[in-house]
Amino acid sequence: MTTATSSAALQTRTEKDTMGPMQVPIDCLYGASTQRAVLNFPVSGRIVPKEIIRAYGTLKAACATVNNALGRLDEKRLALITRACKEIESGLPERGGLEKHFPIDIYQTGSGTSTNMNANEVVANLICLYNGKPIGSSKDAEYIKSGGVHPNDHVNMGQSSNDTFPTAMHLAAAVAIHERLLPAIKTMSAKLDEQAKQWDKLVKIGRTHLQDATPIRLGQEFSGYASQLHHAEERLHRALHTLGELAIGGTAVGTGINCHEEFGSRVAAELTQRTGIHFREAQNHFEAQHAKDAYVEVAGILQTIAVSFTKIANDIRWLGSGPRCGIGELVLPAVQPGSSIMPGKTNPVICESLIMVCCSVIGNTSATMAGGLGGIGSMLDLNVAMPMMAHHTLDSINLLANGCEMFTQNLLAGLKPDEKRCAELIEGSLAMCTSLVPVIGYDKSAALAYQAFKEGKTVRQLALETVVGTNDVSGKKISADDINTYLNPWSMTLPGGEGSAGG
Repeated sequence: MTTATSSAALQTRTEKDTMGPMQVPIDCLYGASTQRAVLNFPVSGRIVPKEIIRAYGTLKAACATVNNALGRLDEKRLALITRACKEIESGLPERGGLEKHFPIDIYQTGSGTSTNMNANEVVANLICLYNGKPIGSSKDAEYIKSGGVHPNDHVNMGQSSNDTFPTAMHLAAAVAIHERLLPAIKTMSAKLDEQAKQWDKLVKIGRTHLQDATPIRLGQEFSGYASQLHHAEERLHRALHTLGELAIGGTAVGTGINCHEEFGSRVAAELTQRTGIHFREAQNHFEAQHAKDAYVEVAGILQTIAVSFTKIANDIRWLGSGPRCGIGELVLPAVQPGSSIMPGKTNPVICESLIMVCCSVIGNTSATMAGGLGGIGSMLDLNVAMPMMAHHTLDSINLLANGCEMFTQNLLAGLKPDEKRCAELIEGSLAMCTSLVPVIGYDKSAALAYQAFKEGKTVRQLALETVVGTNDVSGKKISADDINTYLNPWSMTLPGGEGSAGG
């Protein structure tokens, strides 16, 4: 049994673990092992992500269900563990929230042992309350004999931190992708598809190397952005498949010691039923626990999506530059004043915000990849950088989901083209001469462009002055109608249109 200790600064109770007694805040649901970790790792003030904690709630309930089905855990303890896990999944709102009871820094023991024990202790102490016992009674021999729940013997039955933490990592990331990021990307891709169709008749100048190129339709540009998002969806489904392989059932080093041989496959099936996401037992538990290549792969996919978002946001920022002295082909919604000193100025702040999100995701990926490296995180029979990897990867998922939603709602929804500006820039482009190459040849077309630039004329103006009446490469006389046909911007956006361009 525990005793309460009062002090002016903090009220504590005494709990014990295998290392001896420990003073624990009296109103916190964790026990001695968690408190040791709190004292040992005062590093960043950033605690283990709530997604991991909720995943632990789901996982511990699934494990209890399977242990019951295997005849290892009685019905009464199953019901109590399941009830406590549901509270954790809901965020413990009536008990002060998850942060109060799961306070361990992400820079802790690299296997996540501290967090696994944190979960075991909170579940066991919640059950003490359900049974009308003081918090901390979970290791009292008489209490356990009468049907109480022990954090190690019952909550952690058939498990190790070394297989539960990587399982919670996969579960948390898969749920976040499935419930947050994929829906956000689908909404954004649908909006880009809509704009690609809506603006398919609007011809504008293309740009390569930030220099004028042949015409392109605005709808064609936006179809490219939409395609990037569709590829992002496909990549995320591959990520879900990768995350679907779980380490549970491997216990300490992958051999499955103290674990029923069907435990891993049954827990994976139980998690599939609970989440609607397909999970399966790892084909090789030694790979699943000794390395975190799967998480590195997923981080790479998230980085690829960040690169796609950066491309889209940066393009729209450039195309909306101005309003008078830039490109100005797009009119971005004005969402806030842009300057404390320049009145009337608005800036592409939504684009800038998303780009910063993507920079952070790329940084997160680097940290996750470093954590997966042999000699840094993966050493011999266990990866020991998992809490850090989980933090950065979940941060990336949340940043991308939030950034995607923000960009769709606050920018794409109000984005408009400036059709007049698009037409003006096409007519003034020297790259229009490209469609004359099959007619008068490359060298003469280049000379025409240089001369038009020198004289401050459009390609069309100079061609009407100097090319009309001359012969084309086949010997046929060129008329003014021919020039206007060759220099029709719309035809240049079609496959097989006049001219061919490289670079």
